[in-house]
Amino acid sequence: MSNPYTPNAGASPDIIVGRDEQTKAFRTLLRRLARGRTHQSMIVTGLRGVGKTVLLNEFAEIARAERWEILEFEASKHDDTKFRQTMASLLKAALLRLSPRARWTERAKRAASVISSFALSVDQQGTWSLAWDVEAAEGHADHGDLGLDLTDVLVAVGEMAQERERGVAILIDEVQFLSTRQLEALIQGIHKTVQRRLPVTFVGAGLPQIAELAGDAKSYAERLFQFPKIDSLDDEDAREALTEPAAGEEVAYDSDAVDLAVEITQGYPYFLQELGYQVWETAEKSPITRVDVESAREGYEAKLDASFFRVRLDRATPLQTAYMRAMAELGPNAQKASEVARVMNRESTQLGPTRAELIDMGLLYTPEHGFAAFTVPDFDKFMLRAVPTLVIPEVQKRRPKSKKS
Repeated sequence: MSNPYTPNAGASPDIIVGRDEQTKAFRTLLRRLARGRTHQSMIVTGLRGVGKTVLLNEFAEIARAERWEILEFEASKHDDTKFRQTMASLLKAALLRLSPRARWTERAKRAASVISSFALSVDQQGTWSLAWDVEAAEGHADHGDLGLDLTDVLVAVGEMAQERERGVAILIDEVQFLSTRQLEALIQGIHKTVQRRLPVTFVGAGLPQIAELAGDAKSYAERLFQFPKIDSLDDEDAREALTEPAAGEEVAYDSDAVDLAVEITQGYPYFLQELGYQVWETAEKSPITRVDVESAREGYEAKLDASFFRVRLDRATPLQTAYMRAMAELGPNAQKASEVARVMNRESTQLGPTRAELIDMGLLYTPEHGFAAFTVPDFDKFMLRAVPTLVIPEVQKRRPKSKKS
């Protein structure tokens, strides 16, 4: 029998449980916009491993079933030029799917011209293009300002989609890696489409700090978006996430085996998939017992350490590693910057840049002012295993400038 568990980043499990509230809210969003009504867009927040990407993929399937066009990509630390290129390419493809070129109406032609203008502003030297012979629209999406240009193009595409009785959903994963200017431009563009009652929405997924970043980018973001937070599954949903895939293969779990699995994983979806996978490889018959789960635990922790956790630690400098190790020594909760500095025998001001770097890398987030927490569940335990001793690098002292004679 094939292993029914999928411990891969963003891979959808056989069943998605515990996210009915979010999928219902997304359906409501699409249907209200389709009727010409306004509704808040969404940015889903949560730690690593809680299923944000899986949920975003589910949103894409829902939108396709509702006959919406999907623009989806994973954000990364690209400059504005790369962001513009990505958006222009996706908008062109969406426009052509909404209507074949041979059947373009005046609104469709105008939308195409505005997209060309938006693309041309990326590179006026012509070293990059959309590879279609549509003349750019003068005075639209050619301001040289990302916010104004993106607003023009979203309105033009939204008007064309509305004419076709369709909609456009922009789905972006890892939203926290958008630059402030890029996030601000998206928010500004969506704000205008809301004012025009156009069927365009931006739905993202990101780490917990994105709600604060969105508010910093535009003060009205909190009124424009919902920020649903997803976390570990409750006991009932966690049990279902573990047992239902096995039941599909006619394999059962003893209740105490499920109890132990939920205790080990704390209900985190990714951890449940990884433990389920290891248990499936270990168990020899049905029903799966508590002993089977215990036997799989070592392999489960080793797999998480080698991939899910290690890939994040390997990106850190020695000082960043020491900062996270000091946090882990203080426990799993959010830690005060001054307390971490005390453990490292440093001043908070000395470590401020290191803390900011870790936040920028997506390894830490700030649940409240002055505190930081890991973005990955159980990362504190991993740090204690992986770095048994706290080693604090020496501060490199600057050499005094030599005096000229």
